[in-house]
Amino acid sequence: MSISRAKFLLKTLNNLKPNSFHSISSRRYSSESHIPSHLEKVGFIGVGNMGFHMANNLIKAGYQLTIHDKDLNAMKHFSDNGIPTKETPFEVAETSDVIVTMLPTSSNVLEVYTGQYGLLHGGNPLRPWLLIDASTIDPQTSRRVSATISECILKEKRGHRDRPVMLDAPVSGGVLGAEAGNLTFMVGGLEEAYMAAESLFLSMGKHTIYCGRSGNGSAAKICNNLAMAVSMLGVSEAFSLGQSLGITASTLTKIFNSSSARCWSSDSYNPVPGVMEGVPSSRNYEGGFSSKLMAKDLKLAAESGEEVGLECPLTSQALKIYMDLCDKGCDLKDFSCVFRHYYSGRDEL
Repeated sequence: MSISRAKFLLKTLNNLKPNSFHSISSRRYSSESHIPSHLEKVGFIGVGNMGFHMANNLIKAGYQLTIHDKDLNAMKHFSDNGIPTKETPFEVAETSDVIVTMLPTSSNVLEVYTGQYGLLHGGNPLRPWLLIDASTIDPQTSRRVSATISECILKEKRGHRDRPVMLDAPVSGGVLGAEAGNLTFMVGGLEEAYMAAESLFLSMGKHTIYCGRSGNGSAAKICNNLAMAVSMLGVSEAFSLGQSLGITASTLTKIFNSSSARCWSSDSYNPVPGVMEGVPSSRNYEGGFSSKLMAKDLKLAAESGEEVGLECPLTSQALKIYMDLCDKGCDLKDFSCVFRHYYSGRDEL
């Protein structure tokens, strides 16, 4: 798949009203908008299912991007369209004012930031004043990397600041949200940096929520995905039970969506094939958010619960179910495939 120029056309998106003082609603930033000089040159590392679309939206908004990914084919999509690519994260840092990383795991984040030829390679003064990690990882790793970055020195002082800043900013919205540019960012770190990066976030998403200190964005994302997994399991179990009792999934969907059972898993991401168009269940659970990644996030939630001494029985059961799904070969299927491959639910005819 190659990037066509049509991919870079602007899309008209609806605005969201802010929910609180610490949340920012979207004002779509286009290439005609003024981009502050301190944000203009962005290094983007990790252009997989999510990062690919997030980087595209930054390009459409007029930012000057430099790309790195371990997958050479992923980088080729950009280089074929005139977007600079680099072989290492360190080379990306040398040409960027801001870094955005979107990576699968905590170990990937550590490798990109502190590994050989990583962003902090050699302990030299850094050009980027702001480093944003949009990955879903454990809060402890976010805080550890942020502390390491805060000990570095900037090549050039930025205003009153002579040290770089890190924000942990995982997202909600999935691949569809990344493509449409309506992600929600959950941001931890220095509030001043969060406010300074407003236009950058809103070029990739519709809503940002400030969560407090470093690592709190990562903590919020783990809690969000835990709730999402348990919700999907509950909805799938209810649909499967309903089918066994003679009620169609379409009928139950109407009931759920007009009653107290209404939730994202029923009204926006229905897991029953044949009920809703444009969701992974309508295309054999291809694309979307993989069961493997859901199992990873549930493991992070379970480990975080253990660390603070909190019993999380639903987390443990959900993790077991998604690990079983992965063992059955459904690791790359969207996590809503639990309806068919765990509960043996039937397609809606």
